Amino acid sequence: SHIQIIVFTFLFGGVVGLISKSGGTRGIANIVTKYARTRRSGLIATWASGLMIFFDDYANTLIVGNLMRSITDKLKISREKLSFIVDATSAPVASIVIISSWIGFEVGLIQDGLKSIGSTANAYDIFLKTIPFRFYPISMLIFVFLLTYFNRDFGPMLKAERRAVREGKVVRDGVIAAKDLTETSEIFGNDEKAKWYNGVVPIAVLIIGTLFGLYYTGISAVQQQGVANYGFQDIIANSNSYLSLLWASFAACIVAGVMIVLQKIMTVNETVDAWFIGLRSMLLAQLILTLAWAIGSITQDLKTADYIISIISNSIDPRYLPVIIFLVCALTSFATGTSWGTMAIMMPIVIPLAGHVTNLYHYSPVDSSLIIYGVISSVLAGSVFGDHCSPIADTTILSSMASGCDHMDHVRTQLPYAILTAVVCMIVGDIPTAFGFSPYLSIVIIAIILGGIIFFFGKKPDAVEV
Repeated sequence: SHIQIIVFTFLFGGVVGLISKSGGTRGIANIVTKYARTRRSGLIATWASGLMIFFDDYANTLIVGNLMRSITDKLKISREKLSFIVDATSAPVASIVIISSWIGFEVGLIQDGLKSIGSTANAYDIFLKTIPFRFYPISMLIFVFLLTYFNRDFGPMLKAERRAVREGKVVRDGVIAAKDLTETSEIFGNDEKAKWYNGVVPIAVLIIGTLFGLYYTGISAVQQQGVANYGFQDIIANSNSYLSLLWASFAACIVAGVMIVLQKIMTVNETVDAWFIGLRSMLLAQLILTLAWAIGSITQDLKTADYIISIISNSIDPRYLPVIIFLVCALTSFATGTSWGTMAIMMPIVIPLAGHVTNLYHYSPVDSSLIIYGVISSVLAGSVFGDHCSPIADTTILSSMASGCDHMDHVRTQLPYAILTAVVCMIVGDIPTAFGFSPYLSIVIIAIILGGIIFFFGKKPDAVEV
């Protein structure tokens, strides 16, 4: 499975390289920018662009920031607000969608963690089940939409927005805005050749191919087991997600390459070069992934999880594990600036911890599963917190550069929003759901609370102060 994850991740990088160089990602974003006519529509268009380029956080950041910068400047939207929206729709989106450059890494860590407690559950199935419990990234996306829809802000962001609206200054006086040097046709293709279908079709092939692969391998597995009555959940649980992702990404590479050559966007050699550029962009991710597996093996040999279990298992209620783990992962990822590194360190520890503690308290299989879903989602969501707002996180830096914003101004204005969302998620999401409360109702309540805070405490930047 490790080899399949590595090959899939490389192939996915190749797909991203092809659709970026062909202008596919730019074409997708161009569709949304046509509707940016007012401040509100410009903000919503930026948010929507971030959602549409869901398959890779780096591509998302660089494309949306560079594309929307000139548009938001004309609409008197501060660079701080632009960089916040760009940052908030990069890692939070890529971490929760069913197909992205994150999926192989996340599923791989979950698989190894499940093996450590003797579970034979399908890691991709568990990944899907944890999505409703990923309160921070989901709530951040909702929070950004509410901010843009109501056109209200508070704290340092309100000050930045008032400066842009009232004085026409999208950056603070005396600031030399960071410039993104990656906005070149060598990476994103020429704007004249930017066609949305060059991005949509390969990604559609990838998604449909994966779903077909999951269904086909799942059906084959349950039939081999002699199961007569089975449903969709049984099919997914018995599917081979790694093989499905691998073949779907290979098919997407072929489709993207053929489309580029047939349209004469690039020659065959240039297409192959673009594919290799995409592969090369995944080298760091592969290095982190390999080291993550090494860390997992080391912690297992050193019995790190067993040591932690022996210290705290008798003194902690399992139902508080999700919120504690979210807080630990959020602080760790913020301090280190790496979400993947935090996941790699924490996942091999928290799954055995949750398994042992729930057994110690004689939890039923249903209640044990609820806690395990909670701790897995807390690792994934807490790690995204640091990736989103840490001043040394790569996506935070890229968001500043792509948006042309002073880096520390970006960090200073978005941090209150990130902390507020995280606190609400812990109180209304992580704690109640561990006691059996519906995660879907938690998300609704979180949205209502965040909307209320924005409506009652936020102010419109163009409003006259009394």
